[in-house]
Amino acid sequence: MKQDELLYTLALTRIPGLGLVGAHNLVKAMGNATEVFQHRMQLSQLVPGVTERLVQVLDAPEAFQRAEEELRYAEKNHIQCISINDPSYPSRLRECEDAPLLLFYRGNADMNALRVINIVGTRHATPYGQDICMQFLKDLSQLCPDILVVSGLAYGIDIHAHRAALQNGFNTIGVLAHGLDRIYPSTHRKTAIDMLGQGGLLTEFMSGTNPDRQNFVKRNRIVAGMSDATIVVESASKGGALITAELAESYHRDCFAFPGRISDEYSAGCNKLIRDNRAALITSAEDFINSMGWSATPTQPHIQRQLFPELNADEQLVVNLLQKQAEGIQINQLVIEANIPINRMSALLFELEMKGVVRAMAGGIYRILE
Repeated sequence: MKQDELLYTLALTRIPGLGLVGAHNLVKAMGNATEVFQHRMQLSQLVPGVTERLVQVLDAPEAFQRAEEELRYAEKNHIQCISINDPSYPSRLRECEDAPLLLFYRGNADMNALRVINIVGTRHATPYGQDICMQFLKDLSQLCPDILVVSGLAYGIDIHAHRAALQNGFNTIGVLAHGLDRIYPSTHRKTAIDMLGQGGLLTEFMSGTNPDRQNFVKRNRIVAGMSDATIVVESASKGGALITAELAESYHRDCFAFPGRISDEYSAGCNKLIRDNRAALITSAEDFINSMGWSATPTQPHIQRQLFPELNADEQLVVNLLQKQAEGIQINQLVIEANIPINRMSALLFELEMKGVVRAMAGGIYRILE
């Protein structure tokens, strides 16, 4: 059944003229890609806005042929194909409207780790930016070692972030702008291979896809969407890192930037983000974890149920989960553990705040109140 869904999802991404929004609408309306194709002839009656032209376009043998080829390639090369409804799909990314319907992954890291950050910046990293990557992750490993570090495997800050993560014991995932049949740039192959044993490589692109310019922007939305926070180390006044920061903001994720001298070309973007209140200024790992509410706190006794006002079943489930973690739980982790959609979870947490049961912290962390 899972293999059928992968085949149908892959085929759906190959339908000419459908696009990601159209594909999302069909999957959302029908529940999954399998239902879309198995009820193709009834779609115009089942899904508002579906035209007979679209029904005909979905009859695409070449799309299924290409999908079958890709599944065979993935199996041969130990690549995981993960559809958007799969539990292993990054849950934070799933909540983004433009999330890919399917991802290709090689690696051993949990993409739904409790804490996920991305570190991005210029392709022309200076010694200042390189030092920040190393020192930040070295200090972070002492303060908060269970973080998944995401970046784009590009020249500059990206590759230095991956290498610093590896050296300091973090799992690290590189999000690619091409298929998993190649590594670009090729000079990063050794690091990419190391990451397969301590993180992984992730992409939405099929094998044979070139690292074309437009693919890097698409890649950036995955970097931003699968993370709790974006950290910009160095950036000129324009560049991919600023696009990632903008995407993070649109997804309501936290964004941070390291400042630099006003005369430095590759600090101009970071300084502008800070000046415009689009990123919080940080100068250390301690700054970051305190802002995110990830710093360790003394264990507090569980609050007895009778101290709470009347709670419905879903509210009680959330409270039970929060009681197990004195330091609090990030909203995306609550979504995973409670199996409650993000919009419903947000409403539940708001109600619990109003009842004086929980408190919202920085970084989307929620804690039980004493």
